[in-house]
Amino acid sequence: MAPDPAPLAPPPRPAEAFPTLDAAQLERVRSVGTERAFHAGEILFDQGEVATKFFVVIEGSIEIVHPDAAGEHLITVHEPGSFTGEFDVLTGTRTMVRGRARSAGRVLELDRAALRAVLASDAELSELLMRAFILRRTALITQDAGDLVVLGSRHSSGTLRIKEFLTRNGHPHVTIDVERDPTAQAILDQFGVSVADVPIVVCRGVRVLRNPSNETLAECLGYATVLDATRVRDVVVIGAGPAGLSAAVYAGSEGLDVLVLEAVAPGGQAGTSSKIENYLGFPLGISGQMLAARAFAQAEKFGTDIAIARTASRVVCDRRPYRVEFNGQSVVTRTIVIATGARYHKPALAQLEQFEGVGIYYCATALEARLCRGDEVIVVGGANSAGQAAVFLARTARKVHVLVRASGLSSTMSRYLIRRIAETPNIELHVETEIVELHGDAALERITWLDKRTGERASHAIGHVFMMTGASPNTELLTRCVVLDARGFIKTGTDLTAEELVAANWPLRRPPFLYETSLPGVFAAGDVRANSVKRVASAVGEGSICIQLVHKVLAE
Repeated sequence: MAPDPAPLAPPPRPAEAFPTLDAAQLERVRSVGTERAFHAGEILFDQGEVATKFFVVIEGSIEIVHPDAAGEHLITVHEPGSFTGEFDVLTGTRTMVRGRARSAGRVLELDRAALRAVLASDAELSELLMRAFILRRTALITQDAGDLVVLGSRHSSGTLRIKEFLTRNGHPHVTIDVERDPTAQAILDQFGVSVADVPIVVCRGVRVLRNPSNETLAECLGYATVLDATRVRDVVVIGAGPAGLSAAVYAGSEGLDVLVLEAVAPGGQAGTSSKIENYLGFPLGISGQMLAARAFAQAEKFGTDIAIARTASRVVCDRRPYRVEFNGQSVVTRTIVIATGARYHKPALAQLEQFEGVGIYYCATALEARLCRGDEVIVVGGANSAGQAAVFLARTARKVHVLVRASGLSSTMSRYLIRRIAETPNIELHVETEIVELHGDAALERITWLDKRTGERASHAIGHVFMMTGASPNTELLTRCVVLDARGFIKTGTDLTAEELVAANWPLRRPPFLYETSLPGVFAAGDVRANSVKRVASAVGEGSICIQLVHKVLAE
């Protein structure tokens, strides 16, 4: 008899991660499931398969193991009353584990649609199952028990991009630094690749990807399923930042057929915030990534389809229903919510793009903080995101320089952050100061900044700069579709003048609804909308209001 697989460490709160359904709960699942038998040794699902089935054990037992190059590692054994699955069964991505029968028995089998129906209609089971799924995924992340190995270097911008994509999408993975890990060369030799190919992603031990794009990586993870181009959706949400996720949650909970297209990961710009302290209901603060993960789980719970690494490239707006094009595909929809957000301005600096990811960063998460631990860093910008980054980085950096072009922070940053910056001894504020030169070879090594009050230029051996300056709207996909303001933000509702509506051929007798653009049934929410309040709470509110207005449009 083969020895039992080596066990992984137990997850946090194991009783909640692996609960047992009672008789009443089991009967409610039975009403929507199909009973089937299995035999000893049967593999019910395997690593790399798209997760489509959810099993509740009635008789017998099923062991869950994580296969990797060293063999199999036991995660748990499901006995009668317990159930398989983690978050992948909701998202329909590839499973990272193997489910194998230890003994003959019977299960209740539910497909993804039936499971979602249970989550939407049964509050008790929904709470129990969702908590278990989230804790199980958290345990896989904590234990690096994914199906991906990233071979990379801290001097490679591609490595940081891939790690950020996987981390922000909550996908467990193992990272091996080819310059520091003694096992790296053996792995490179095993797959016939070299250090020059870094970053390299090994999927499930068989597929080797050299510096893959986010789209290629998403296909490996099972995100990139082909969407039905003939199905007419009630609403397509473009962007999964706070506004888009809010729209997704409310649309899904109210029974609308909704699809969300997201280019990178849930959370948008807010998802890169190290800590949001002024969001209602979180007195201790919450990271942007955690807030996004919870909202994403809510949307999935209500049956929303969320397509990751799908970059909307064009809205075909000359006829209804509208068509949204992305990644060589398209979908048809009656209404649209544009929640594409904004991106930080890139200053006109020579070599800026060369140093992106290897000294120049546009977010401050734990990944970037590890890269500059013990070093001096610069944060450029005077808004809340810059303040949050400075306070977060000050925990591990030797010193944080905050550079702002204005004479102070009072007009752009919340008072609690201004006070926090003033009270943190290793943060120094430099007003009316801007970076004018970047220096380095493979990575950023030195910067020169200009104090505009004195005209003095000073050079500093600082190799980490966090750019958080201003914002430009992501509206390229809407060329000639909707009215924009002078800065390129989308005008909505009463901000649209009568002359602009005439020029846009507004076809209805009624004026545009609040947050409706110059195109009927197309709404804008969050940072991409002209005159929006640049706060997470405001974006969430706008996303939810858009769905109420979508109902009105669908009823017309």
